[in-house]
Amino acid sequence: MSSSHKIVFGFHAVGVRLKMAPESVLEVFVDPSRRDARMRQFIERAKEAKVQLVEADGLRLSRLSGSHGHQGVVARVSEIQLKQSLDDLLDSLDEPPLLLVLDGVTDPHNLGACLRVADGAGAHAVIAPKDHAAGINATVAKVASGAADTVPYFMVTNLARTLNELKERNIWIIGTSGDADKTLYQVDMCTPTALVLGAEGPGMRQLTRKTCDELVSIPMQGAVESLNVSVASGVCLYEALRQRSLP
Repeated sequence: MSSSHKIVFGFHAVGVRLKMAPESVLEVFVDPSRRDARMRQFIERAKEAKVQLVEADGLRLSRLSGSHGHQGVVARVSEIQLKQSLDDLLDSLDEPPLLLVLDGVTDPHNLGACLRVADGAGAHAVIAPKDHAAGINATVAKVASGAADTVPYFMVTNLARTLNELKERNIWIIGTSGDADKTLYQVDMCTPTALVLGAEGPGMRQLTRKTCDELVSIPMQGAVESLNVSVASGVCLYEALRQRSLP
């Protein structure tokens, strides 16, 4: 497979690609043994998009996708080039930016779930360092259920420098930490905001932590000490959405 091509699998991930950028879908492999209503509807959508359909058994689909969770649908697609840089994106916004920054999230399942949450909450972009972070792959796209194609994901060379550049744009950098004095519900996120979350366990790196304007915690009422990073992202982003939705 060409380096400019990649694999996307699962009904949601392939379906969103067909909807958002059908011209990027080179061919779709489907399991002919699956004849349920969901598959029939999917095939009809692919035919409407004039995409080449190829029948393939489950074993071939697993080999193509590198996963048994393909649901009988695997697509070979071309890369969608970013239409803009992070600066261009921020310049184009007509509302206060809401950004999710992930520091050290290397698990593709966590990244996919974070992208899905970011899409649902209306975050404008997700930012991560190029090192010590997961990139977009087929597993990420599957877990993200299409959000990998709708939420801009910027991998930056120097995260601390990028955060300082965001500060120059008057974007408030809010880091999450279990030992913070303030809780998530005590900060104003109606203003330009970047929420920074670290990997489960180690959390944010020390330099990232020092670069934040302030730190907040997510109140924990039970026995567990922390939340999975994708769950924590959802809690934080939806609190921002709640605040921004108030009359």
